Amino acid sequence: MPNRTNPIETSEEIKYRELYRVTEKFHSSMDINSVLAEIIQTLKRVFPAYDYFLLLSNDHDASEDLPIKNLEYNSENASAIASYVNAAVELEDIEYPVMYAPLKGKQGVYGVLQVKSHLTYPLENRQIDFIRLLANTAGSALENAKLYQQSQKLVEDLRLIDEISQKLNSTSSLAETINYLHQQIRKSFQATAVGFIILEDDESRVLEGSSNYFEQEPGKELIQAVLRRIENNNEALFMGEIKQMPESVQLQFGSLMAIPMIHSNAVNGIAIVLGDEPYSFSFEKFKLLQSLIQRSSLAVANLMLRKKLEKMVITDHLTQLYARNYLNDMIEKSMQTDREGTFILIDLDDFKEINDTYGHQTGDLVLIQVANLIKSSLRSTDIGARWGGEELAIYLPGVSIEKGSSIAQRLLNHVSKHTKPSVTMSCGVSNWDSSQPDEVTHLFSRADTALYEAKNAGKNQVVVKDIFIQ
Repeated sequence: MPNRTNPIETSEEIKYRELYRVTEKFHSSMDINSVLAEIIQTLKRVFPAYDYFLLLSNDHDASEDLPIKNLEYNSENASAIASYVNAAVELEDIEYPVMYAPLKGKQGVYGVLQVKSHLTYPLENRQIDFIRLLANTAGSALENAKLYQQSQKLVEDLRLIDEISQKLNSTSSLAETINYLHQQIRKSFQATAVGFIILEDDESRVLEGSSNYFEQEPGKELIQAVLRRIENNNEALFMGEIKQMPESVQLQFGSLMAIPMIHSNAVNGIAIVLGDEPYSFSFEKFKLLQSLIQRSSLAVANLMLRKKLEKMVITDHLTQLYARNYLNDMIEKSMQTDREGTFILIDLDDFKEINDTYGHQTGDLVLIQVANLIKSSLRSTDIGARWGGEELAIYLPGVSIEKGSSIAQRLLNHVSKHTKPSVTMSCGVSNWDSSQPDEVTHLFSRADTALYEAKNAGKNQVVVKDIFIQ
């Protein structure tokens, strides 16, 4: 008589053969989607008449093709939440039995497997045991896949931080550094706008290289709102949804990260990163940004200090005009690259009388007033300098003698009207032209001669020494 196989034993063999197969596959995969897909496929083969859902938290990156539902703490599905929180199987004895099995590893629970029967009688113990074993095996595989992905992400983050640190150490320009940080953050975080704001003397200043948005009124309003939020505790801001911010910001952006730039235990600036949509940035991205800004703060502070020191070397302390040696260097460079230029030498008339009458402190204030009038009258390419004592100088690259003398006359009239106590000045104007051989010392000498003539002719006037008039 032939030996017949018990159908129940055959069914059990199929189940555990599937469990063995899927376990091997789990151990060979470090892809979360593959693990989740294998769970569903295995259950469909073993229990084809059942329905299956994977209940996962919002931070999952699983494929949309899988039967996935969000697992939320405010959910009405108490059994699912209990299974997730207690890491235990939960059964619902309703018309059609439902089982919830936690996908748990050694370090935590990563979701819940929901199995719905279409039969009215309860699930058998061996069915429950199989689903529990499958869920536990899948939970361990999910944990391994997540740990692997986290380690890969950590390696990427460390590589990014190292790359940025090396670049910052090799850069000597503040503008270049900020521009580089801007590009890297936009690329790595898919950010819409990036701003670097420095705090100086209780004033905020947007660094060159930031997004244009922060120079506009809504951007300035946002900066002040962020500063108010962090001024008490100096802690970073992470807003998945922008709230308690100006309405103009909420209408344009969905999420925000703001990291204090701390140097020598003090906040000397903030970095603000904005995303178009709510939850544009994960919490992991927020932590990465904190690391990047922490590494960058020292480099930015050092470059700003260097820039200040460089400015101090080329700037007159009292008037904040350029120093004479810087003026000399810039004129020499201009003579090599420009076609022409005009030099104006200025002397404040009867300045000794102002000092004798009002005191040297008032005399200094008059010098500062005149320097400010000069600065407000020049282009960004022009150079105003303190020549020495009460003598000041202006160099206008690319400007003809006619236009230069007109500028000198306009400034002369302006100074007499807008200084207090009122002061007049005499100007000697000279020029150079690439069609004629010339030197910086000769340019200065002609202006000095013109200034001497203006003084002797009664002061408060402009005298010109054109290179073409011998």
